[in-house]
Amino acid sequence: MTEPMYRQIADDLRARIESGAFAQGAKLPTESELRVGYGAARNTVREAVRLLASRGLVESRPGLGTFVTRHVEPFVTTLAAAPLPGGQGAPLASGIGEDDGFAGIRAQGRTPSASGPQVIVEPAADSVAVRLGVPSGAQVVGRRRERYIDGRPWSLRTSYYPFEFVAKGGTDLVRAEGLPGGAAAYLEQRLGLVQVGYTEHILVRPPMADEAKFLELPDDGRESVLTVVRTCYWSAEYGLAPFKVTVTVLPADRVVLVINSGVVPGGTAPEPAPGDHADSAVA
Repeated sequence: MTEPMYRQIADDLRARIESGAFAQGAKLPTESELRVGYGAARNTVREAVRLLASRGLVESRPGLGTFVTRHVEPFVTTLAAAPLPGGQGAPLASGIGEDDGFAGIRAQGRTPSASGPQVIVEPAADSVAVRLGVPSGAQVVGRRRERYIDGRPWSLRTSYYPFEFVAKGGTDLVRAEGLPGGAAAYLEQRLGLVQVGYTEHILVRPPMADEAKFLELPDDGRESVLTVVRTCYWSAEYGLAPFKVTVTVLPADRVVLVINSGVVPGGTAPEPAPGDHADSAVA
């Protein structure tokens, strides 16, 4: 039985993509060019392109055209506890939400980079306010960085702090500059806040428009993002108190989260099983 014309076109385009005739990131011929090339109707060509998109082989960018999906080499982050410097305090560090974290990326032969911090002062959103323990709408300082691996956008990270920290002496929080040793070390030095623990919540949702644009995701909600929300605590006189909320947004089309518990061999992630998403990574 002869396959429908749109499937024949999709199979031919897929073969050309897999052979490298259409490289990753390359723009496909226009709809008109495909119609002429295959002698097919407009709806037939559109069905073929939709089939390729459903298989993750191409993506449409409004106003620009259809492009071959770019696949990335996996970069795995292990969500495993590590002690604080000096062995003091509760176990900390998961590889997400840290002030730097570049050493682990370089250890895998990858090249990390990040934008300078973008500083904002704004009323706290409800989700941030409740985690920081401040009234909804209270002023907070946000420090946002765009992070890259091998030159490709990898994550958006924003850390929020109560604005009262600025009035108490943490004035560099509102400077659009990196803080030597990171914000936690700076707040320990200036205000005596020693981080003793954190909680993390991992959420899956469609990307917002600015997130999709930066992370090079389709803007139709077809691909999700992981949002990792970390709330950091210090030991105040009255008990544990939150002092920082970090929100990290990662593209779910290239994410592998590995959780180790107890004694495990090697401490690294196994190869993805057949059928797993092959181009997964976390920064």
